[in-house]
Amino acid sequence: MKKSTLFGALVMLSACASEVGSEETEVRTQEAGVASEAKERYIISFKPGFDRSKVVSAAGGRELMSIHGMNASAVELPAKAVEALSKHAGVEFVELDAPRKLLAQTTPYGIPLTQADQVWASATGANRKICIIDSGLYAAHEDHQSGKSITGYPTGWNTDKCHHGTHVAGTIAAVNNTTGVVGVLPNGVNLHIVKVFGDDCSWTYASTLADAANRCVSAGANVISMSLGGPTKSKTEENAFKNAFSAGVLSIAAAGNDGNNRMSYPASYPIVMSVGALDANKTIATFSQFNTEVDIAAPGVGVLSTVGAVDTNSVAVAGGTFSGGYIDGAARSAGVTGALVDGGLCDSVGAWAGKVVLCQRGTIDFNTKVVNAKAGGGVAAVIYNNVAGGFAGTLGTGVTSTIPAISLSLEDGTAIKAAGGLGQSSTVSSQFVEPASGYEPYDGTSMATPHVSAIAALVWSYNPAWTATRVRNALEKTAEDLGTAGRDNYYGNGLIRAKAALDYAIANP
Repeated sequence: MKKSTLFGALVMLSACASEVGSEETEVRTQEAGVASEAKERYIISFKPGFDRSKVVSAAGGRELMSIHGMNASAVELPAKAVEALSKHAGVEFVELDAPRKLLAQTTPYGIPLTQADQVWASATGANRKICIIDSGLYAAHEDHQSGKSITGYPTGWNTDKCHHGTHVAGTIAAVNNTTGVVGVLPNGVNLHIVKVFGDDCSWTYASTLADAANRCVSAGANVISMSLGGPTKSKTEENAFKNAFSAGVLSIAAAGNDGNNRMSYPASYPIVMSVGALDANKTIATFSQFNTEVDIAAPGVGVLSTVGAVDTNSVAVAGGTFSGGYIDGAARSAGVTGALVDGGLCDSVGAWAGKVVLCQRGTIDFNTKVVNAKAGGGVAAVIYNNVAGGFAGTLGTGVTSTIPAISLSLEDGTAIKAAGGLGQSSTVSSQFVEPASGYEPYDGTSMATPHVSAIAALVWSYNPAWTATRVRNALEKTAEDLGTAGRDNYYGNGLIRAKAALDYAIANP
C-alpha cells in the first residue's frame, strides 16, 4: 500500500491478517422471537416441594442446569423477573450466577519453539530496556501489571485502540502469573512505549519514526522493536537507526506481510534486523515478505497474546456452549434466543421466523447468507466452516446487519448437529467490551518481530557489557537452518534460538 506525499514516506502497521475488530454498538432488535430485554444468568435456590420448571417458565426464563446435591438451578431470566421471583413462596433466594475463569496461564507455542524458556534460569532481561514503537499499550491489562517498569511517550501512550501494540508487548513481556499468557521475557524486562499510530490505526510517517527512534535512544533503550513498515526508503529514517546503532542500540523490524520479494522499511536497512514469520511447524508463512535483507525468522502465525478488548461470540445449544468468531458488520447482542434450524448453505430464503439459522460456509458470500436468514425471519445466523478449523468473516466494507452473525469451526458445526441441537432452543451471544483485558491470536511478521526483540534482550541480559553487534551475530549464527541450506531470502539465517545464541555469545567473545 502506498500513498504519495511531498514530505516523506508513509509507514503502516505491518502485521495482522487477524485483528480485533473496531468497537461496535449493540443493536437491539424487535424482530419475531427476539426478547426486548436481554436475559442474564442467575442461580435460584428453591424450597422443597415446588416444581422448578413451572416456577422458572412462569417468570419467562429457562433452566440451564440443575445443581447436583442442592435444591437449586442455574437459570436464564429477564432482569425484571428477579425481584418477583425472590418473593415467590417456593424460592429461598435468587442471585447472579457469578462467572469464574481458569486461574491458569497459556504458554504460546513460540516460547518453547524459540528456546526462550531454556534461558530463564540464566537470564531474565531485567537489566535491559526494549522500546516498542507501535500503537501504544493498554497499560491496565492484567498481564502488564507487575514485574517490569513501563514508561512511554507521548501523552496517551498507555492507551491502545488498535490493540496491535498491546499484542506486541504481550509477546515480549506478559507476566508469569496465573492467567492469560506468558511472554518471552516474563520476569522483569523494562519497556518504553512510543506511540506513533492514532486511534484510526492507519498511517504514520518516516519523520515520526525517525523521531521515535531518537526518543528510544534518549530513554536508554537497548533494543528497538518495530512491527510496522512501508515500501519507500527514507535517508532521514535510516540515519536515525544508524545513530541508534552507534549509541549501542539493536533495532529490529517486521519484514512485511505482502508475500512478495519487495523491500520493506525500516526492516530492509542493513543496520536493522529484518524478521520473517513462520508457523508452529517451522514453515514460512505465505504472507511473509522474502528478500535479500531478511535476517531471521520467528513464530508469526496464530500467536496468542494480550489485547485491550474482549470479543466473545458463542452459541449455547445441546447442553454446550460453542465459541466462534465475529462476522464483521453484524449486530452485537448479549443474547438472542430461538430454536436452531438447519439452513443448509442459506443460499435461499427459508421459513425461519423466530429461529437461529445454522448455515454452512460455501457457494455464496457471508452477507447474502445473513440477508437470507433475516429475510426468512431468522433472529441470528451461525455460519460454520466447510473445511477444518475456524475462520474470520465479514459482511463486506461498510455493510451491516441488524441480526447477530457469528462463525464456527467445521468441527463445532458438525458436533452441534450430531448432538441433536437442531430443533432445540439456542442462544447466540456476540459482545465486544473495550477497554478490557483480552487475548487474541494474530498473524503477521509483526507477531514474529517481538519474539526476536525479546530474545535479543534475553540473551543480552546475561552480560550487559556485550555489544549490539555481538548479540546480533549470536542470534544469526545459531539460528536453526530452514528452507534452502544456508541463508536464504525466506527464512534468512533460520529460526531464532535463544539457548543456542546465549551459549554462542558466551563462548565467542
